[in-house]
Amino acid sequence: MTTELTQFTISEVLPAYWQVSFSNPPINLQDPDTILELQELVGMFESDDALRVVVLESADPNFFINHYDVSRAAETPVAPGPTGLPTFIDATMRLATTSVVTIAKIRGRNRGGGAEAALAFDLRFASREKAVFGQPEVGAGMFPGGGALERLPLLVGRARALEIILGSDDFDADTAALYGWINRALPDDELDGFVDTLARRIASFDKAALAEAKRLVNRRTLPQAGDLIETQESFLAAFAWPSLQERGARLRRRAAEVGPEFELRFGHYLVDLGDQ
Repeated sequence: MTTELTQFTISEVLPAYWQVSFSNPPINLQDPDTILELQELVGMFESDDALRVVVLESADPNFFINHYDVSRAAETPVAPGPTGLPTFIDATMRLATTSVVTIAKIRGRNRGGGAEAALAFDLRFASREKAVFGQPEVGAGMFPGGGALERLPLLVGRARALEIILGSDDFDADTAALYGWINRALPDDELDGFVDTLARRIASFDKAALAEAKRLVNRRTLPQAGDLIETQESFLAAFAWPSLQERGARLRRRAAEVGPEFELRFGHYLVDLGDQ
């Protein structure tokens, strides 16, 4: 089945270099359609022999790929993809293993499931002034279900991964870079030029050399598929927890009280939600 891309727009800079823009108004939530389109997008990367590098950015300066739309959790696609793995795991594992080099250029909030999608990209660069990162699931009564539990410890170490996940707070780009969550934070007015120069440099190299170097690095740096499956199954099952239902109701009340700023400062508003 072919999925029409409505959230992702592709611009060919060079035959070897694509820019992809993500847009899912009003706040760029990751939803079940995002997962299906991401899977389709990865298939396009894999099937283009000329393509060497892809840069993903957001059309919304306030939100990169935002957290998962939990109101549509029951629609989460789980059908096996070409790898035989469930849909999102299939897409993110193929992102990591495709011969194409993938770069996330991050402005705005990148939290939850959206942050987990970005973790599957090979490289991540962010605006020092405009990027915000977070895994807020524990603060919302849940836990990350799309790869953060597996990928973050490989990038930042166990202790910092626990700080990020259990603390459920927002992190600025400089701290994310210090921890190893992203490659580096750059001044916002330098981000586009830096990433474009790097992408063009990579696009000029031989695809066979890029692909084999990436494959060999992957031997010790990717999570186990079985761990990802176990986490996703636990994540989806946890939506039946009474405690999650109760905390979710309190979060919705807080969101209604605060208004649009709730999503902008999500980590800040996870605490002091009142009595059950």
